[in-house]
Amino acid sequence: MPTITVDKAALFKELEREYTTEEFDELCFEFGIELDEDTSQSTKPEDQAQPPQLKIEIPANRYDMLCFEGIALNLRVFLEKQQLPKWTLTPPQSGELETITVKEETTQIRPLVSGVVLRNIKFTQERYDSFIALQDKLHQNLARQRTLVSIGTHDLDTIKGPFTYEALPPEEIKFIPLNQTKELNGKELMEFYDKDKHLGRYLHIIRDSPVYPVIYDSNRTVLSLPPIINGNHSKITLDTKNVLIEITALDKTKVEIVNHILVAMFAGYAESIEPLKIISPHNNESRESPDLTPRVFPAEVDYLNQVTGLNLPPDEISKLLAKMGYDVKSSSSDKNILDVAVPITRADVLHQADIMEDYAIAYGFNKLPRFYPNKSSAVAAPLPINKLADIVRHESASAGWTEVLPLILCSHEENFAWLNRKDDGNTAIKLANPKTAEYQLVRTSLLPGLLKTINSNRHHAVPIKVFEVSDVGFKDESQERKTRNERHFAAAIMGKTSGFEQVHGLLDRLMLMLRSIFITREEGLKNPKLGGYWIEEVDDPTFLKGHSAAIKLNLDGKNHTIGVFGILHPSVLQKFELPYPVSTVEFNLEVFM
Repeated sequence: MPTITVDKAALFKELEREYTTEEFDELCFEFGIELDEDTSQSTKPEDQAQPPQLKIEIPANRYDMLCFEGIALNLRVFLEKQQLPKWTLTPPQSGELETITVKEETTQIRPLVSGVVLRNIKFTQERYDSFIALQDKLHQNLARQRTLVSIGTHDLDTIKGPFTYEALPPEEIKFIPLNQTKELNGKELMEFYDKDKHLGRYLHIIRDSPVYPVIYDSNRTVLSLPPIINGNHSKITLDTKNVLIEITALDKTKVEIVNHILVAMFAGYAESIEPLKIISPHNNESRESPDLTPRVFPAEVDYLNQVTGLNLPPDEISKLLAKMGYDVKSSSSDKNILDVAVPITRADVLHQADIMEDYAIAYGFNKLPRFYPNKSSAVAAPLPINKLADIVRHESASAGWTEVLPLILCSHEENFAWLNRKDDGNTAIKLANPKTAEYQLVRTSLLPGLLKTINSNRHHAVPIKVFEVSDVGFKDESQERKTRNERHFAAAIMGKTSGFEQVHGLLDRLMLMLRSIFITREEGLKNPKLGGYWIEEVDDPTFLKGHSAAIKLNLDGKNHTIGVFGILHPSVLQKFELPYPVSTVEFNLEVFM
């Protein structure tokens, strides 16, 4: 979680009260944040040399609290000292919006742009520092080190619209970078900042691209080279009155979240919020940014009360949710539904469950009634397949086998060629852009992981007996996600003898625990409703010819082949570099559900 450092005296002034460390710690706990440190109680010389600071840990989803302004605003609303502001856009006096025209070439590198203008903003040193720090926090967290989103801020009075967002070869982009005096082109800039501690870590985002993104004003003055650095010409200072914020991105949702957070945190220092007009001729698109309209979520009164154990009427629920910044109205069509207006600062609210959580926070977690609900999605319970897997896992361990946990990804060769199996193209889930040849697809069998584990431990004394109970993956066009998981059990033994009888014995023991009796093949084929399992010889290229058997099961009046066991073929041993004979068993656990 990010930790935000704020001035203690300034925050308590905003909250209109002097708190002891214990009292403020309790307030943070009630709201859902955490006081990490009060430097006024520190004995460190560096802490004593500056005014007292509060270091507050913020949940990763609360992007609206990554600066002093956000913490103060949310705590004031929670303490009912003010209501959350209703941010609105104000058109410019001239009637003509500033525009950014997006060129088609940007689709090659960073296609999205958004922005806003803050008019007549009043900066102090503290506000200015907070403005810069918030951008940095957003870059590190939500923007994933600037890869998804990057922010540029400019003194609007030093540049002239309309603006254009373009993508050009690096040699054609020339400007003086922020806080520098020498003009550089894009290529020279990469070399100049290559060893820079701050900017060097971002260069890889665009370095190898044939074109770099760049924003120009109408005089072809470079505003910024996103996501690396702004131009020195338009840098903001304490004297800046009108701020142009431009945000470029790869993610359509996150670019607007960043815009909303910047507006909400610093519009209070400005006279008006002025929208930008984004024009994309290649998409036949024109829009105004940002959209400050709150999102309206329906929330069921019964759901909110049931999960929290409360029984409050809608008007009381509305008052509590107002402490968390929501504007709540009763639905005109259903008395059990509340229409909850979610402010632009709360991008983390995706479901009525999130509203329920804030309802519980506003009421007070420590005051919630203690009870065990009869029916609630909030009560955890193990999945039936996991309970079944635990039975198999316990029995295998009790029989002297060691559980291993290999990765679910493997190479194509390990999954197919090394096991003498063919890929029909319709079975395995393949990664579109694997980083290494070792992780190319989702395994369709547990055997590669077991055999690689034995290979890594072949210096240990034999026999080596290992097992795994885990998922494999398959393509499945009938599923919404076009894939499905399947829980399998597999075991392998390597020793100076084949160990065939040991995997056979383990199989029999597990089937007994799964309430499946052993029957003959004739009994199974003659009476499919009998239940039970049997084995019959099968010709499987993974195994030594004449030394493998399919596991057959009577279930729901039908015969199923659920797995196979046997002695591995010498070519398989050679591929996995195993010096002794190996016997394995693998079967599908899902059929027992």
